Amino acid sequence: MVSDVPSSADTSPSSPPGGSTGSTEAVAEVLSRIVKAYDVRGMVDTELTEELMTALGAAAAEVLVGPGERFIIGRDMRPSSPRLAAAFADGVRSRGVGVTDIGLASTDQVTFASGELGYASAMFTASHNPAGYNGIKLNRAGAVPVAIDTGLGEIRDRAAQGTPPAVATPGDIEQQDLTSAFAAHVRTFVDLAGLPPVRVAVDAGNGMAGYLWPHVVEGLPIETQPLFFELDGSFPNHPANPLEPANLVDLQDEVRRGGYALGLAFDGDADRVFAVDERGEPVSSSLIGAVVADRLLAAHPGETILHNLICSRTVRETIEAAGGIAIRTRVGHSFIKARMAETGAIYAVEHSGHFYFRDNHRADSGVIAALVLIEAVGRAGLPLSQVVAPYDRYAASGELNIEVADAEAAQRAVEDAFADRGEIDREDGMTVVTDDGWFNLRPSNTEPFLRLNAEAETPEAMRRLRDELLALLDDR
Repeated sequence: MVSDVPSSADTSPSSPPGGSTGSTEAVAEVLSRIVKAYDVRGMVDTELTEELMTALGAAAAEVLVGPGERFIIGRDMRPSSPRLAAAFADGVRSRGVGVTDIGLASTDQVTFASGELGYASAMFTASHNPAGYNGIKLNRAGAVPVAIDTGLGEIRDRAAQGTPPAVATPGDIEQQDLTSAFAAHVRTFVDLAGLPPVRVAVDAGNGMAGYLWPHVVEGLPIETQPLFFELDGSFPNHPANPLEPANLVDLQDEVRRGGYALGLAFDGDADRVFAVDERGEPVSSSLIGAVVADRLLAAHPGETILHNLICSRTVRETIEAAGGIAIRTRVGHSFIKARMAETGAIYAVEHSGHFYFRDNHRADSGVIAALVLIEAVGRAGLPLSQVVAPYDRYAASGELNIEVADAEAAQRAVEDAFADRGEIDREDGMTVVTDDGWFNLRPSNTEPFLRLNAEAETPEAMRRLRDELLALLDDR
C-alpha cells in the first residue's frame, strides 16, 4: 500500500468553502481564477484550501460519477497533496460515493487506473509549476478528460455554492496499489525480445518519474543513471519543468560526462518527457514524435496518427512515408483525445512533449514514449543524434511567447501582410503556409500572449520569416 491519504470525518460542512476566503461571492471569484480550461490549478492555502477541496470533491462526485461507480484519487509528491487529496476524498464520500485511493502516482498512472477500472479520477498535481502551487486533473470513467465545457465548468459552479449536507451513508475508502500493473502495461508497447542494452541518464526533477521509472525498467537491459529521483515537492535541485533550458543543464552535463546514448527529462507529474542526445543537445519533441510514429507504424501498418498543428512537417511526412494516415488537429489534450476517439488513431503527437496512445486509453504518457524511444536507439545500435538525423530536415523557431496589447489587432496585421503570400488556415489561431515555410500564430488560453511557431527548410529562411513576424507584432 503506497497511500498515506487519510480519511477525515464522514460528514462535510454545508457552509461556503474556502476557509477564511469568506462570502460565496469571494469563493466564486477564487474558483474563477483556479479553474482553468483543462484543470484546476492555484496557490496552496491562499487559493487551494481544504474546505474548497471538499466542496470540489462533492461537486465532482455529483457531476462525474454514475450509479454504482467509485472515484479514483492519486497524488504527486508535493507536501500539500496528501491533505488536499484527503479533503477532496471527504467531499466525494459525502455524496455516498466510494473512493479508491491509489496513493503516490504519476498522472498517466491515474489515467490508466481510470481506464482500467472504469471510474472517474482525480490526480492532485501542479505538473511543472513551482512548489507553492497544486491542482487537480480530472477524468470521467474510462479516462475521458474533463474540460471547462465538458463538466469542469459545472463542477466549479456547484462548488461555489458550498458543500451540501452529507448523505446518510457516506462512501467507503479503499487503498489499491496499481504501480506494478501500470509498469507492466507500459512494457507492452515495446518488443522486449533481444532488446540490446542501452545506457540512459534520467532527470526526474524530484518528481514522480523518480518513483515510477525504476518499476518500469526493472529487469530490462536499460542502464539508468538517475538524477534527482528523491521525491521532494520543494524541488531543491531545479524546477521540474524541462521546457526551460536552464532545467536541462544537469542532465546535459551528466550525459556528456558519462557517455550515455541519450538523456530523458520528465516534468513533475511525469506525463511529459523531453530528450537530449549523446552530445547533450536538446531534441525537438516533433523529432521524438516522428521516431515513435515510425516504430508504431512498423508494427501496425496503415493506422491513423494525429499531429497537432505546431508539429514539424517532418511528423506528417514520416507518417505518410511509413504508409500511415496523418491527420492534423488543434492544440490541446481534450481536442486530441476526442479526435482520436473519432478517427480510431493509434497515436498522437503534441509538440509540447505530450504523446498519446490508443492502447493507453487514448491518454498521454511520458514513460511509454520514453520506452519506445529507448527501444529505437537500442535496435539501431546508435546514439540518439544519429537515430533522429533522418527526421531532422527543417529549421524551427521554437515556440515564442509575444506579449501584445490587442491580440485581435496584432493577428489582423499579420493576416493583412500575408493575405496574398500563402494559404491561411484558421483551425487554431492562424496557420500560414508560404513558399519559404510556415508559421502558426495563436492566442494563449491563459496569458496575454500570442504564441508563434515558425519553420522553414533552412535556418536562414526560418530567421527571415520569424523576424518579419516579430517586426509586425512589435508594439501591437
